[in-house]
Amino acid sequence: MITEIRRFLFATPAALFLVITSSACAQTPANTAPSADSKPISVLLVTGGCCHDYDFQTKTLQLAAKERGLSIQWTVVNEGGKGTKAMISWYKNPKWAEGFEVVIHNECFADTDDPDYIRCITKPHFDGVNAVVIHCAMHTYRSAKVDDWREFLGVTSRRHDHQSNYPVSVAKADHPIMKNFPKSGYKSAKDELYIIEKVWPNTTVLATSKSEKDGEEHAVYWTNHYGKARVFGTTYGHSKETFSDEVFLETVVNGIRWAAGR
Repeated sequence: MITEIRRFLFATPAALFLVITSSACAQTPANTAPSADSKPISVLLVTGGCCHDYDFQTKTLQLAAKERGLSIQWTVVNEGGKGTKAMISWYKNPKWAEGFEVVIHNECFADTDDPDYIRCITKPHFDGVNAVVIHCAMHTYRSAKVDDWREFLGVTSRRHDHQSNYPVSVAKADHPIMKNFPKSGYKSAKDELYIIEKVWPNTTVLATSKSEKDGEEHAVYWTNHYGKARVFGTTYGHSKETFSDEVFLETVVNGIRWAAGR
C-alpha cells in the first residue's frame, strides 16, 4: 500500500511550500530497522522565475521518481514570481539547507547578482549538501561578477542556441547515471542548447550535444564535486516536451539517486 500525505503551507502569497512523503507499508519484523537505501531521500526543490512552466516540471519530476521506485520526501519552494531578478526568502535562513540530502535547483533568476546572497546559497553545498541543477539554474545569477555559483554548477554558461532536437553523444557510458541511456541514436526533445563557456576542473562530462550553428560540442549532462558536495547537472529542461521525455526523466532521477549516494 502506498500512502501519500500532501501538506500545503502558505507562508506568504508569493511562497508555496509543498511536502510530499511516500512510503511503502510491508510486514517487517519489529526488530528489523530499514536499510539506509530504503529510507526516503529528503529533497528540497527550489523552483520558479522566468520562462518555464515550473508547476508542470515539478509534478512530472515527482511522478517520474515515484514510477522508478525512488522514495523521496519532497519539500518544494516556489518563490520570486516570474521575473529575472529575485532574492528568495527561504535562502535568508542560514540553516536553509539543513536536513536535506539533495537540493534540486530549478530556478531562473539571471539578473540577481548580490555576492553575499549567492554565497549564502553556495556555502551549504560546499560544506556537503548535495545537489541537482537543471537547465536555467545555469543562467541563474549569470549577471554576478563572482564565480561561486558557476563553480558550484560545474559549468559556466550565459547564452543558448535555438530550440531543436539535438543528438546526444554519451561520453561516460559506464557512469551509473547513464546506465539506461541509449548508446546511440537518441535526440533530445525539442529544447535549447546551452553554450558552455567553461567546464570547471572538478566536472566530469557525461554527454554532449553539438551546436547546429558552429559545430561545437557542449556538455548537456555532467557531474561535479564542489567542496564536499556531489552535483549532477543538465542544461536540458526548457520545454514540456523535455519533461515528458522518458530518457530525460530517467537520467534526472538517476542523477538524484547518485547525488544522494544511493
